[in-house]
Amino acid sequence: MQKAIAGAAVAAVLAVLTLAGVIGGTVAAVVSGADGPTRCVPSGSAEAQPAGYGAEQLSNAGVIVAVGKQLRIPQRGWVVAVTAAMQESRLRNVDYGDRDSLGLFQQRPSQGWGTPAQIMNPSYATTQFYQHLQNIPSWERMSVNDAAQAVQRSGFPNAYSQHESAARTIVAALNDATCAPIEDANRCMGVDAPSSAARVVLKFVCGQLGVPYEWGGDGPANGHAGFDCSGLTTAAYAAAGIRLPRTAHTQYHATARVSEAELQPGDLVFYGNPNIKVHHVGIYIGNGQMIDAPTFGEPIGIRPVRWGANDDFAGGGRLVN
Repeated sequence: MQKAIAGAAVAAVLAVLTLAGVIGGTVAAVVSGADGPTRCVPSGSAEAQPAGYGAEQLSNAGVIVAVGKQLRIPQRGWVVAVTAAMQESRLRNVDYGDRDSLGLFQQRPSQGWGTPAQIMNPSYATTQFYQHLQNIPSWERMSVNDAAQAVQRSGFPNAYSQHESAARTIVAALNDATCAPIEDANRCMGVDAPSSAARVVLKFVCGQLGVPYEWGGDGPANGHAGFDCSGLTTAAYAAAGIRLPRTAHTQYHATARVSEAELQPGDLVFYGNPNIKVHHVGIYIGNGQMIDAPTFGEPIGIRPVRWGANDDFAGGGRLVN
């Protein structure tokens, strides 16, 4: 792909997006911007996505859509960007290409798109694409193919049109995202876990911040929009190869008792009466904080283990050593 871009490289990135997880073909992403970190979880199902595009590719498409949302690019622009990346790299963040072309959009350091390291950051590369798209007069009235070509300046100017239908399908699957602010996303991902299994548990649960609560929900991998409390803990431990019973009450009785003072990141924290019903469970992340799926209308988030004077904290439970 050939490009001629006049002027200096575009200034600093306006949005930085870090993928937090890819589950069952759907994409979860954390976007950081002027308004603070935001977790966006698309509601599109795997069945709505074109054949031939796997988790890595859909994850990269999730970056493109999430950055587009953050920059307030019209949805047509998301389609243009996904179409371009499908043609240039099949939505893979490749470290090779024609001459010095790199990344999702095969952008060239020698043509002012940024350093190789910057271009290999999907968030940066996507931001660059959108900024160049916005500099094209009346791009919204162009065909998707012509708008992509106006940015990319490819030697194959009509090649983008073949991907437009699939790009629209992907964007539709990623469009209706649930987004929620996250106050402690970076701290969550940096928790020092006591074991490799606990690290997997924490990585999984931190990746679900902002996912909606759904009663009986087992998460997007199982066709649900979100999780309930024990669905979240079951899935987190399953990611580490550890099988938990499905309900908070049975999880309490399947784990070894741990006092509040002995809690370690990755332990379970329980609420309720163990002799009658344990009704809630979360995962401890240290410093008196847990991640849980709380109740209707409240997404998965970080909360104090002791959430009020009248809480019914029942203690901790441990399967991970």
